[in-house]
Order: sequence, then structure tokens, then C-alpha cells
Amino acid sequence: MRVAMIGSGYVGLVSGACFADFGHSVVCVDKDESKIAALARGEMPIYEPGLADLVARNAREGRLSFSTDLAAAVRAAEAVFIAVGTPSRRGDGHADLSYVYAAAREIAAALDGFSVVITKSTVPVGTGDEVERIIRETRPQADMAVVSNPEFLREGAAIRDFKLPDRIVVGASDPRAREVMTELYRPLYLNSAPILFTDRRTAELIKYAANAFLATKITFINEIADLCEKVGANIQEVARGIGLDNRIGAKFLHAGPGYGGSCFPKDTLALIKTGQDNAAPLRIVETVAAINDQRKRAMARKVSAAVGGTLRGKMVAVLGLTFKPNTDDMREAPSLALITALTDMGARIRAYDPQGMDQAKRLMPDVTYCQGPYVAAQGADVLVIVTEWEQFRALDLERLKAAMTRPILVDLRNVYRPEEMARHGFAYESIGRPTSARDETE
Repeated sequence: MRVAMIGSGYVGLVSGACFADFGHSVVCVDKDESKIAALARGEMPIYEPGLADLVARNAREGRLSFSTDLAAAVRAAEAVFIAVGTPSRRGDGHADLSYVYAAAREIAAALDGFSVVITKSTVPVGTGDEVERIIRETRPQADMAVVSNPEFLREGAAIRDFKLPDRIVVGASDPRAREVMTELYRPLYLNSAPILFTDRRTAELIKYAANAFLATKITFINEIADLCEKVGANIQEVARGIGLDNRIGAKFLHAGPGYGGSCFPKDTLALIKTGQDNAAPLRIVETVAAINDQRKRAMARKVSAAVGGTLRGKMVAVLGLTFKPNTDDMREAPSLALITALTDMGARIRAYDPQGMDQAKRLMPDVTYCQGPYVAAQGADVLVIVTEWEQFRALDLERLKAAMTRPILVDLRNVYRPEEMARHGFAYESIGRPTSARDETE
């Protein structure tokens, strides 16, 4: 099947490469000429494990190409995906749909024969209706169907998520469109991936509801972690105890500094705005978003307490800047609010991240960026683990201790065991756990 993927960012590039790997013929389109030229050379605009090899293989075998010519790609395609960005709109928090609507107008002008226009971007309920209206207004005679097909890709595991999905959600009423979508995803039948066909508005809401629910799980376990610290319980054992209940499940029950990234913050905000606009306020989601925003800065107070209550003139080493491991994405990363708060308290910051430092330098130019965890720790009064990269899971603790001015470690991801840190002579703070093995047995 011939596919045009409008937008070559994270969703568009991963989806396009995976569709090509299924055997479809895919053209990824973008207005950014430098990005398209770089992709043609095999240079990735994002870090995603396995993506460079996947793109290179399918480009080499002629199934995947890159272009700035939207009209040509659309005319040749049976399935046209809209995979452009929908950031939070400045001022009111609504999803900015200007890129989606602009793509719809350009697509309309180029349609030739029956085509399925598929919204892959995360969009509020009713966006598909507006996309269809724009296309019909621009090209009244167009023979097309507009479909919602939200993505459920986790950064750092996107290729696996695309090829081994929990479900494929398709919002479509036109039977011809359903046939096209079935054919597009037919290679996944061997993996028994269920396709949920529904109406377009329901499909759009499924995406937002799923992300809001996961954000709620994260925020819930973070609040329980705070209670654990007050009463002397262990959040990891609490999470395991409730996660073994199959009605709850173990995923997204890991206490930490709060959620971030390209999806949860903007999607919860957009859902809140949708609820408000429709006189159906989502009080739980509103509270989740507020708590999460507060939590990121609250982590700075935890660091300050670990060094005696003041950070003025102190050196803080920060390990991990991206919002999660295996990505270079700094959008809404907890490290941003944390480092800002630490700096406001008078601290100096040395930081290291395996992939995120290029982006971080543009956002936080006053931080000293280091080429490794032990370099970052040199002369530090306290070290903070913010992102649980694998490289930080087995640090040489004696080497770390020797590099630091004071052996104080604040572990915001619960990577290490308190008794291990005590054995190596560290003053150790984590999230929702007793500070030492002795405390756990009292």
C-alpha cells in the first residue's frame, strides 16, 4: 500500500519507518528542507533506539523515502497520515491545531481518487470533524474519508510498541476506510494485535483518556510515597502489593519526581480544557496536573534538606536530564523545574546525561555540562539521580564518594538500596523509603 506521512517528527518518522518495514511504500514529508536532507543522508533528528537502523534498511530497500513535496506524495498515496505537532497553545493550554489544519488544506488540494486521510497526531475530540470540513470546503469534489488513528508509542520503546501494540484504535465510519486501515495493519495479525474500530470522536478521546489515566497512576503513587516517608513504610513494597492486583496492575507505579515528556503534560492540560469547554470539568485530572507541577520543585526542597537546609554556594551534581531514559527529549522534563529551583536556592549545577545535553544546553545555559557521571560528581556537595539511565544503575560508589566533597546522594528514582549506600558511607535519601536497612526493620 502507498502511504504519505505528513510530518517527520517523532510520531511520523517512527510510524513511517515501521509501516515501510511491514512492506508498504512510504514517503515521509516535511516542510523543513534541512531535516529532509539529513534524513536522506541517514541522520536522525531524534534519539530512539533502533530507529536509525530501521530507517536505513527500508530506505536502502526502496520502501521508505523523504520529501518536501507534499502534493506529489499525497497524489500517489492511498493512505495519507497527518502526524504533525500539536503543542499546548500559548496562553490558554488548548492543543494548537494550526499545523493539523494547515496540513488538511494542503492535502485537500492534492487528493486524487479515493483516499483515506488519517489523523495520527494527538488531537482533541471533534478535530476529525473539522479536518473533514476543511477538506470538503477546500475540495468539494474530493472522494475521501477522514479517520482517527491515535498513536500509543513510548519514547525509548517506540518501535516495539508499534510492532507489538496492546491495541490499534481506529475511528472510522466509512467501510472503505475500514478496509484500508485493516490492510495497513494486516502484518500485525500474526501478533494478535486487536483492532478496535469505533467512531471518530471516541477514538480521539481514547488517546487523551489513556494518557490522563496513566498520569493519574503516577501522581497517585507519588502521593503515597510522600505518606510512606511520614509513616515509615516502603513505597516499593506498597507498589508491589497493590500492583499484584490485576485490576490495578504494576505498570506506572514507580515513585519519582513527577511525570514529564511530550505527551502527559500537554495531553492532560488539553483534556482539562476540553472538559471545561463542554461543562464537564475533570476534577481528578485537574488535581493530577496541579500536583505534578508542584512536585518537581518540591524535589529541590528534598535536596536542600539532605545537605542541612541550605544550598547557598553548594555544588549539586545532577545525573539524568531527559524526562525518561533512552530518549534525548527534554520537553517538560522534571530536571528543568528541579534545576531551576536549585539555582534559585543558590546552588551551582554540574550535570551529565547520555543523550540529552545538546537539548539541555539550549534550555539551561548556566549549567556546567560534564562528560560522564564521575566528572559531574567532582567536588559536589550532593549528587542527585533524576533520570534512571542504565548507566547510573551500577555506579562505582567508592569512586563516586572519592570525587565528591561530601558523600550525600539523593536518589529520585530509587535506583539503589539504602543498606548498600549506608555500607559505602553515603548519606542517602530516596523516594518513599526508609533511609537505611536499620530503619526498615524497626
